[in-house]
Amino acid sequence: MTDKLSFVPFESQYAKDFKALNIEWLQTFFVVEPYDDLVLSNPVEQIIAPGGAIFMLQLNKIIIGTFAFIKKENGVYEFSKMAVRPSERGKGYGNKIVQFVIHYAKQQHWDKLILYSSTILENSIHLYRKYGFIEVPIDPDIKYARGNIKMELDLK
Repeated sequence: MTDKLSFVPFESQYAKDFKALNIEWLQTFFVVEPYDDLVLSNPVEQIIAPGGAIFMLQLNKIIIGTFAFIKKENGVYEFSKMAVRPSERGKGYGNKIVQFVIHYAKQQHWDKLILYSSTILENSIHLYRKYGFIEVPIDPDIKYARGNIKMELDLK
């Protein structure tokens, strides 16, 4: 049997998976900050209603990952909240997510993707660079204590 991988737009039935995947990832590598809890507990209000989007990564109808686009301004979106189940890490799903993210953003005619990360996540930083993201000066008002690098991808 061939595994079926699909990207599914967020629906309320996925709210628990979205939060659980992100909380697990945060607790593994960092800590859950108050702003994380606000966003993860209210994904429709905090991400979708202001013009963003959330996708779930499904493998054979089982949710194994997630990520979000947070609207920053017209044409500029933050690629955020990427998390993959621990049992599925190291299997290339990060590559598939980033490929989908770039393709989707171009289909939407967005100008730019940005992301915030931490330099301790060397594999993630390498992945982003592989797909053309470049480091830019970080905003002084970044919302996360863990974020010490900002990257962007010009889509024009």
